[in-house]
Formats: sequence, structure tokens, C-alpha cells
Amino acid sequence: MSVKEQVKELEEGTDSKALAAVKDRENGGRKQETALQIELTFPPTEDEREQEAIIEAVLFTMGHSVELRQLAVSIGQSQEVAKKAVERLMKRYRTYGGGMEITQLEECYQMCTRAEYYENLIRVAATPKKQMLTEVALETLSIIAYKQPVTKLEIEKIRGVKSDHAVNRLVEYNLVYEVGRLDAPGRPALFATTEEFLRRFGVGSVGELPDIKPEQEEEIKSQVEKELQLKLEELQAEGKGESGAPNPDKGGTELDLADAEAAASLQTD
Repeated sequence: MSVKEQVKELEEGTDSKALAAVKDRENGGRKQETALQIELTFPPTEDEREQEAIIEAVLFTMGHSVELRQLAVSIGQSQEVAKKAVERLMKRYRTYGGGMEITQLEECYQMCTRAEYYENLIRVAATPKKQMLTEVALETLSIIAYKQPVTKLEIEKIRGVKSDHAVNRLVEYNLVYEVGRLDAPGRPALFATTEEFLRRFGVGSVGELPDIKPEQEEEIKSQVEKELQLKLEELQAEGKGESGAPNPDKGGTELDLADAEAAASLQTD
């Protein structure tokens, strides 16, 4: 009698324990059969050169960054073995000196063209739209890169001015993203850098970012002070009418001006 016939017979009867035992045996057989099929279909790749070839094919076909665990699955080996294989492949590409390279982005790898051939590529391909970052955006990006994950409020405390526009522009350029929410009143958004940021700045991880030098800190402070001064001048212009007297229609201007002056004094101290 087959398993199905046994199940049918037991379903018509009242022996629930026996029915459960038969179903378990049937499901177990299916699982073993599936596992056996996978094992037969995808045997682990033992040859090192073939491992490199498979990983090379995967990276080329995917076109974007691929996680190490996915590369491990492609060769049927552990992540440790996959990492050694991709590192050998990276070394071979560097030795060969062709137009392609494999870059590491955290725990991911990607095949891409070498940066030095960009000018040659745009002769035959459409010139990509350039994303120009202002000094304010660069300052904000540097704070996020070194302090991540960080909230807008923390960024504004460091810069001394509002940074909503700069953060939104960086998100638009896919250089930063909302990584989560802070467990605090209002649950403010936390921002961190993206893989695109690593690619643009040519680093494998945020740990490879250079240390900020004292003169760079002073430069950032100087830029913030200039921005504050411009804000003060704008508020002063808005707070006065044509005759130079305070404008009664600008009810909140005096308060805003006082806040800006206080912030400027803190920055200059």
C-alpha cells in the first residue's frame, strides 16, 4: 500500500496518531528528496580557478554590488572560501592591468570600469548628469560620514544652522539614506552613508576614511560662521522698512534676529 493510500484510509478512520505519523513520514521523504536534488544539481566547486571564473561571471552579470554570502552560494562553498576566491580574482585583475576592476564595498563586491578611463568612456557613451555638491552639502556629508548614524538635530548642533535642505539633497543624490529611527521622543530619523558614497569617494568602508585634520575643522567652522553672518544680514534687512525703522508686519523678526546673533556669538567663542 502506498503512502497516499495509507493516508486516505486513516483519514476515513479515527486513528489520528497513526495519521500524523504517516504524514510526517511523507513530508520527511519529500524534504530528503528535495535536499538530494539540490545536492546533485549544485555540487560544491572545488577547483580554485573555476571558483574564480564563477564569481567573475556572477559579478559581470549582476552589474551591481553582490554580497559575499551570495558569492558563496554560487560556488557552493563557505563565505571564507568565497572571500579567498574573490581576493585572488581581484589580485589577478590588478596584475593584468585591464580596463576593469573588482572593488570591495563593505561586505559586497562589484565589477566596474577603472576610474582613469572615465574620459574615454564618455566619448562613446552619454555623459552622465553631474551632481554638484555645494560647500554646505559637503560639510553636511562629512559630518554624516564621521558621526553616522546621526540625526538632523545632531548635524545642526555641529554646524550651528539648519541643514534640512542639505540632507535632503544628499538623499536625492543617493549619498546618504535613512538607516532607522532614534529611540527618543519624536523618534527622529537617523542618517548614514550609502554604497554609492563609498564608490564616489573610492573607499571600501567608512573605516578607511581619512582622519579629519585640525585645519579642516577650522575650515568647516569658518564656513559655518560665514553662513551665520549672511543669515544675520538677511534678518536685519527683513527687520527694517525703507526708512530704516523696524517693520511692524515682521512680528517674529526681532526674535529670529536675537536667536541668530546668539548662535553667531556661540560659534565665534
